[in-house]
This record gives sequence, C-alpha cells and structure tokens, in this order.
Amino acid sequence: MASQPVRSDSLPTAYDPRAVEERWYRFWEEKGLFRGDPDPSRPAFCVVIPPPNVTGSLHMGHALNNTLQDILVRMRRMQGYSTLWLPGTDHAGIATQVVVENELAREGKTRHQLGREKFLERVWQWKEKYGGLITRQLRRLGASCDWSRERFTMDPGCSRAVREVFVRLFERGLIYRGHYIINWCPRCQTALSDLEVEHQETEGRLWYLRYPLEGGGEVVVATTRPETMLGDTAVAVHPEDVRYLPFLGRHAVLPLVGRRLPIVADPAVDRTFGTGAVKVTPAHDPDDFEMGRRHGLAMVKVIGEDGRMTPQAGPAFAGLTREEARLRVLEQLRAQGLVVREEAHRHAVGHCQRCGTVVEPLVSLQWFVRMKPLAEPAIAAVREGRIRFVPERFASHYFHWMENVRDWCISRQLWWGHRIPVWYCSDCGKASASVEDLASCPACGSPRIEQDPDVLDTWFSSALWPFSTLGWPQSTPELRFYYPTSVLVTGFDIIFFWVARMIVMGLAFMGDVPFRDVLVHGLVRDALGRKMSKSKGTGVDPLDVMDQYGADALRFTLVNGVGLGNDVRWHPERVEAFRNFANKLWNAARFALLHLEPVQQPPPPQGQLPLEDRWILSRLQRAVEETSRLLERYDLGEAARVLYDFVWDELCDWYIELVKPRLQPEAPAASRGTAQQVLWHVLECTVRLLHPFMPFITEEIWQRLAPLGPRSGEFPSVMVAPWPGVEPARRDPEAEEQMQELMAVVRAIRNVRAEKGVPVGRRVPAIVQAHPRTLELLRQHQGAVVRLAGLSELRLEPAGGPRPAQAVPAVAGPGAEVFLPLAGLLDVEEELRRLNRELAELERNLKRWSSMLESPDFLQRAPAEVVASTRRKKEQAETARQRLVEQMEQLKALASR
Repeated sequence: MASQPVRSDSLPTAYDPRAVEERWYRFWEEKGLFRGDPDPSRPAFCVVIPPPNVTGSLHMGHALNNTLQDILVRMRRMQGYSTLWLPGTDHAGIATQVVVENELAREGKTRHQLGREKFLERVWQWKEKYGGLITRQLRRLGASCDWSRERFTMDPGCSRAVREVFVRLFERGLIYRGHYIINWCPRCQTALSDLEVEHQETEGRLWYLRYPLEGGGEVVVATTRPETMLGDTAVAVHPEDVRYLPFLGRHAVLPLVGRRLPIVADPAVDRTFGTGAVKVTPAHDPDDFEMGRRHGLAMVKVIGEDGRMTPQAGPAFAGLTREEARLRVLEQLRAQGLVVREEAHRHAVGHCQRCGTVVEPLVSLQWFVRMKPLAEPAIAAVREGRIRFVPERFASHYFHWMENVRDWCISRQLWWGHRIPVWYCSDCGKASASVEDLASCPACGSPRIEQDPDVLDTWFSSALWPFSTLGWPQSTPELRFYYPTSVLVTGFDIIFFWVARMIVMGLAFMGDVPFRDVLVHGLVRDALGRKMSKSKGTGVDPLDVMDQYGADALRFTLVNGVGLGNDVRWHPERVEAFRNFANKLWNAARFALLHLEPVQQPPPPQGQLPLEDRWILSRLQRAVEETSRLLERYDLGEAARVLYDFVWDELCDWYIELVKPRLQPEAPAASRGTAQQVLWHVLECTVRLLHPFMPFITEEIWQRLAPLGPRSGEFPSVMVAPWPGVEPARRDPEAEEQMQELMAVVRAIRNVRAEKGVPVGRRVPAIVQAHPRTLELLRQHQGAVVRLAGLSELRLEPAGGPRPAQAVPAVAGPGAEVFLPLAGLLDVEEELRRLNRELAELERNLKRWSSMLESPDFLQRAPAEVVASTRRKKEQAETARQRLVEQMEQLKALASR
C-alpha cells in the first residue's frame, strides 16, 4: 500500500525527525517524484553522482558532496526543469577484491585456489549482498536521485561503453603497451593510480655515500634508499652547479657492483638536496625514469613485484626483502669506508591506500593512454569558457596537471574489473583489440589466442560516467536530451584523477564537454582542522549524527556559512544549533497552524497593510532574491545563512511576536484576517525556499500549510511546488527603515536588561528621547514596543531634553536614546559587589594563563592547539576585564548623581 501524506491542521508539540524522514522519503519514491524523464518542453538539468565505491559506507565527505548536489537538484526541480540526478556506484577494483580476498582468507582459501571464474562469481555474490549499503544510506540523507536509473560501472551498458572506448583509442594509436614507471603494491600485486597511494610523513634516515671516480677522486651522493643503489645507472648534477662542472663527462664506479656510471647534467636535479649530486635509478624512481629517458640510460630492475631483490641486484642480495637488502648494503658500504655520514630525515613515503604496504616505483610492462593529444582540446575547453570551475581558482590546478600530463597507466593486475579487451595470438603474435569476445585471431584465423589477464584502472570506466550512464554508445533519448550534463559537484582532490579524464573522454567520444560547470568543495575536517580519521579517533559517522539530530540538521550544518571551495570544520555544537533551528521553524509553524484559517487569496497590496506586514513581506522578497541569486552562483553556504537569519531573526523573533495580538480570537476580524493571509503566505513561501536545504521538515510542515492556501491540492509535494518568485511590488524600503528604528529601540532596552541581569518576567519603565519623526513612529507602535521590551511603561520625550537622573542610557540608532531608571533595574551596591567578585575571578585566571604563556617549557611541550586555546582565553579575559571595569565606573557615576 502506498504511503499517504499526513494532512492535519496542527503539528505535534515537538519535532521528531525519526517520525518524519522515512515516511516522507517513501512517499516521494512511491509517487515517482524523483524520476527524470526527458521533456523537451522544459529546460534540462542533469547531474551525475560521483559514484561511491560499492564497498563503501557513508562518511562525512559523501554527506557534504551529496547534500550540495541535492540542494541544486531540488531547486531546479521546483523551478520547472526536467531534472535528472543519476545515481550509481563504482566497482572499485582493488578495494572490492581486497574485501573478498580477506573473506576467503578467513575461510583458509585464496583466489588462486578458486581460479578466476569462481573468484569473480564470489565477488558478484558479495556485490549483490552488500553493494547497496551506501545507496540506502544516501536515501537516509534525503538524496532525491532517480533510483530507477541507478548504474554500476560494471553493468552491461557501462561495460559495453568501456570496450568501445578502449578499442577506438587502440585503433587510433592512443592506447599502447609498453614499459613505464608505475606505482606497484607488492602486497596487492598490482599497479596503483596516484590516488591509490597515500603519502605518509615518515621519520627516516639520509645516508651520504662515496662513489669513487675513474681516474681518482670521488663524488658523494645522498639517498634515503641505499638498497636501490644496486640499480644505479648514472650520477646527475645540475648543469649550473659550478661545484660539479669539472665532473661532467667523467664516470663513477658503482660500489658493490662495479658498474660504470656516467656523470650527467640535468635541470631536474635539486641543488639544495644532500650534496647536490644524486644517484639515478631509472627503474625505481619516477623522476629518475624521466631523467633516464632523456639521457638514454639503462633500466636495471633490482626490486621485483614481490618486493624482493632480483638477480640483477647481484648474488649477495638476490631474494632479500627491501628492508633486509638495505641493512646488508649499508653493512658492506661501511666495511669499505664508503658511508660518509647519516642523519635524520623526515620525508613522505607512499603507502598502498588499501593494505598499507610501502609502494614500490617499478618499471613494468603495462597498458597506457597517450594523454598529450587528448589533453589539448580538454585544456582549450576550460580556457574558452565551455567549462567553468567554481571557484575559479581550481582551474589553475587543472591547467597545471593537464599541461604537464604524463601517459596514463590503465592496466591493473587484478581479476575484478573490466578485463582488457585485447587477445594475443600464439601463432602469428598479433595483439587484437575487440568489442566482442574473440574466438580466433582476426589476422591469421588461429584459435590459439588468449585474452590479456589484466583489468582496466577503475578510473577508466569512471571517466566515461557522464555519457556511459545515459546509454552511450547507443543514441538514447536520455543521452540526446541530458548530455552535456549541467554541473559536476566534486572534491578538489580528484580534479586530476576524475574530472580531467571525464573532460578528455567527453570531448573525444561525444564531441562536447561532459558538463558545463564544476563545483568544487573542500573536505570535512575536525574542529582543529585535521582530516577526519576513524582510526585516529577524529572521525564522525554521519549516520550517528542523523540518528541523534536528524538529516536536516546534518545537511544544514555541512552547508551553512561555508565559503565556496573551503573546507568544513566540524563542531558538534553547530549541529546542535541547527537542530535548534529546525525546532524553531517547527514551533513557528505549529503556532501559525493553531491560529490560521483557510486563506483564499494573497495578502492585500502593500499600501493597505500595517507596518509589520509590509515589513515582513518586503524582507521575504529580499530573502527570495538573495537566496535565488546565491544559489545560481553556487554560493550555497551564504544562501543557507541568508535563510537562517530570515527565519530565526525576522520571521520568528520579530514578525510572529509582533502579530500575535492580531491573531487572537478577540482581535478585529479584518485585522485578524489580514494577519492570517500574510502569515500563511510568508511561512509557506519560506518553507519552499528552505526545502532544498532541509527537505524532510519542510515537507511535513508544507503538507499542513498547503491545504489552507488558495492553491490547495495543486501539488502533491513541496518538492514539485514552484520555486518562490520575486514580487517587486512587495519591496518596501520605507517599511524596512521604520521597522529598523522600532527594533533598534527594543534591542537597546533588551541589551540593558540583559547586562544588568533584570529577570525576563520583570517589567520596568523606560524613557526614549528622540527626534519628532521617530517619536511619532514610537507613539503609533507604543504598545508593541512595551510588549516586546517587557516594559511597565514607555515615556516619550523630545531629543535634547534633560537626561533622566540615575538611569542607564543606551543609544538606539541615530534618532533615539533610551534611558532605564536604576530603581527599576537593580540594587547598585549589590551589583557592584557582584561585579567585583567577577573581576577577581578574571584576574586569577589571567594571572594563571599569563604565567603559562610566559613559560618556555609550556610553549615547547604543549600541543599547538592547547597553546593557541590558552592564548585565546587570555585575550578574551582581557577584553572581559576591560568591559567589567567600564561597567563598574558607569554604575558608580550613576549612583553619585
């Protein structure tokens, strides 16, 4: 049975996200409101989800990324676009294979024991059982994806696209097989992309080694990896380093091996590292590999795929692990007096993202994409503005990588993934690429052919995502209507690995860019700015947050006030604040529904409305204009802040409080009816504005409000109700200015009451001295000021008159000054005693914090965040002390009058 929306004139006394979220998500899905079908009568808006790993579960990065996408998609849907948010997952070659191999290991089995076919069957079984976890969690977040179009990078359609692209690039000579330096994981036994390598700062050693020169003399090189010296084929110096100009053209003799090493000049050498002379090991270092190609150096591979030394390392070292070889090399070098010195050296060491093994750069026979010809049109597309990066600064990152792009290693030594569609003939030796599986060699007809055992890099299939998911290579209605997609929302850390490659592939196979805009966001970090990590105890599970506070509060926390492209700092108190914001909106709606009757028409023209109605309608227009403008320029954080301020401050704290007397049953019917029209209109419009940010609570409220309005029953959900439009006739600068004057008086009185500790329920008198225009405005709205400021009476006097004796003054804008008599506020002597006690406590804390900050031991030993916190506390206490002293002097002066 389909879920039915709850329609009632009232709301429960408290907002419970758990009672709302699952029900409304089920309703949206069952009504088909997420579906994105091509509709030529409307403009297209399409977003493809950055496919999370099928092995994954929701983390804060996913929550941020998908919240941003959902806000944009929900807004466009409400604006009438034919909207498609296309979801899917990535097969995550290494990650998934590792998960399943670990399962097998617990059973005492290996993939090799199962064989390739049985192992792949096991992986598919795992995928069917566990692979939908993250998509279920995205539903929990409120993601309004068209789940009927969910794709997987290894489903039949995507697999067909992968083969088509591979074969076409192969036939154009843009895919080739060759020896190249790659990242290799000895544990996972596969090549890795740069993104799959995590560089960890490590405390290591730097050894200075003597290399004898032919004809006498020596050159000293510095290295962090002595074991690789066995594969050295040159020594390099910078061509402008005058220290080594006499060495050029000479040869060194490689210790322990005896190999002649030419001394070459190369501008890539860092003259400030070590001695300025570097050993060159082309088979085991990316920079050395490029240097070796420039100088025609030999590639001597002394470390194998298993992480052990090869026979080329020499009989004394062959078969040793890298660590064992290092110790033996150093032992022999010391015995020969060739170690000059060693020193501590902190440097970044690459580790496999999946298993943590130290990665080995190796020259290996792999498949590559020739990138430079493909990169040129991709660079032009961004330079010419056909693709826009937001914020624009990230375009420079894109250009830097694309203009220095290297060929892309696309083969992986795995079983799970898209198997490379190349077959080798045992008879004629030809390699043939084919979209369809081959049974015989196309060149000679021999049946003795074998498919390449490797699979493609996961990023290869992901690079096709914007068009493979829409049905390419078929010319589907979806592909024709929705391609190019509208905007890609992504983190800055995959601009090189994914965004750039999608641009390359889109231009190469669709003849057009894959998306018009790239919205780049930062990372979600902990309160101290550190990258979140569960293992380090700094991670936060978004599912736990949603359990406690609700999805809307989490979404608003991740977005509100965050600048374009900036990182998000996670402060638990912020999510509590936005949970309170949801409650504030809930209580406002609950109050309204208790006092509303069916509204058959919009509010009357501005000229026929009281000041508070004119003001809130004008402020609503500004909120509509600002929110729409900011969302169009992707400044979602600022848009959320605008809405927060409007709802909390202007709608709830001011307008609803001002209009309460007019909504009571005893109020005049005409005034009550107008107040109901305005309140319904403002609240219903506000709920629509907030919907993209907080979809669940806004749906629950809107379903109660909509039946009371003039368009009752026209739309089944707020998510397909129209986005609020601008009504220029409602802009009312005069009403805004007058309300600002009234609010300034009330705020000034409230501030004095708060500073003096006057109880909330205690009514006190006040005197306002103001210019004639302001006095007239205050007379017209005297009752509202008295009620909102908690006054027993309000005396109005012309500006410039005698200042009331023994009264606390406060400025209320340029046209008014407020005075609150001390007799109505506090016992001066008691207040002075209280302030003295507070000052003494501040002085004690200041002394303690100052002492800590003057201690070299504290500054050196305490964590940086503790030192910074102590410094902040001291600065805040100094400011508070100054304020207390001023308050005490003011009280003494008033008491003496």
